[in-house]
Amino acid sequence: MGSSEERVVAVIMVGGPTKGTRFRPLSLNIPKPLFPLAGQPMVHHPISACKKIPNLAQIYLIGFYEEREFAIYVSSISNELRIPVRYLKEDKPHGSAGGLYNFRDLLMEDSPSHIFLLNCDVCCSFPLPEMLEAHRRYGGMGTILVSKVSAETASEFGELVADPETNELLHYTEKPETFVSDRINCGVYVFTPDIFNAIQGVSTQRKDRANLRRVSSFEALQPVNRSLPTDFVRLDQDILTPLAGKKQLYTYETMDFWEQIKTPGMSLKCSGLYLAQYSSTSPHLLASGDGSKTATISGDVYIHPSAKVHPTAKIGPNVSISANARIGSGARLISCIILDDVDIKENAVVIHAIVGWKSSIGRWSRVQGVGDYNTKLGITILGESVSVEDEVVVINSIVLPNKTLNVSVQEEILL
Repeated sequence: MGSSEERVVAVIMVGGPTKGTRFRPLSLNIPKPLFPLAGQPMVHHPISACKKIPNLAQIYLIGFYEEREFAIYVSSISNELRIPVRYLKEDKPHGSAGGLYNFRDLLMEDSPSHIFLLNCDVCCSFPLPEMLEAHRRYGGMGTILVSKVSAETASEFGELVADPETNELLHYTEKPETFVSDRINCGVYVFTPDIFNAIQGVSTQRKDRANLRRVSSFEALQPVNRSLPTDFVRLDQDILTPLAGKKQLYTYETMDFWEQIKTPGMSLKCSGLYLAQYSSTSPHLLASGDGSKTATISGDVYIHPSAKVHPTAKIGPNVSISANARIGSGARLISCIILDDVDIKENAVVIHAIVGWKSSIGRWSRVQGVGDYNTKLGITILGESVSVEDEVVVINSIVLPNKTLNVSVQEEILL
């Protein structure tokens, strides 16, 4: 175990508006990291997990979004958790490791003994204190959170092989074309400050190679001769792969849930995973009701205090209802995210869907998806200010903002 005086900082990579285009139309209104899952912004879940790290000094968010887009949230979460949270805007892409190195002086201001690095679009229970304890036992430079997945899906992620006895990382390859392992990189790490030397080493090697490879101007223009900028360093290919098998990197396997949030469909699935987690970590956030004075609640449901839900409505399981939403009499909601200021009128049905801000669903209407979180039209998504008129059925469709639907649609993308 480490000394009680050892301080820790946490860094959460939040990306930017040029990333996450698969998350549209939901990311047209709000930065993806601030999209609510289980009633809380996506980035709130890893931030809350960081709060449990012993001797945590500060949390940094690093991304390409304008600072003003995070200013209100960063201020409120800092006050709520009583831990300094700061947003750092990258001037240009530096890569997952290069972004960390770019702000090394700031990150080292608190003289931390360890640095956590998390990706915002990861959904898991974030066993960070357990990771830190294991990392100290291993005595290496870094420890990677890993998870077991099916052999069919493993190639979508970074696959790795670890020593079954020591947990040393022996081999790492990013999205291989052939099967390597059913253990994958979860995008959650803890490092000692030595990680900065490793990143700097990659940049130095690139500069040396560039100096040795001085060629004619014509040759330099050929694609085969173009190389990555010296300050653009990828954590997976440039750090993990070459350092595997050198007794510097280790793994910590989570047996709990893990998902990557790339699409709106996965956000709905992950909202359900976080709601289920609330039952043990934050039961006060879950709604209850038996249909007498309050709505009938089934399974895990979050309802914002400002939302108005009719006592005859039936809600759940896996439902999250945001601020100022109105749910009418006889409405039935299953596996859905209802965003701010949505109006769902009497006897409407919403199943496997995300209903965007200020949208309305008319009487006896049905908005429904098949519930396949992995396919593009597996859930139905209504963008901001979409109006579904009375007795209209919307099935397995995506509707961009500011549309009015007065006829039923199925398996369509309405631009």
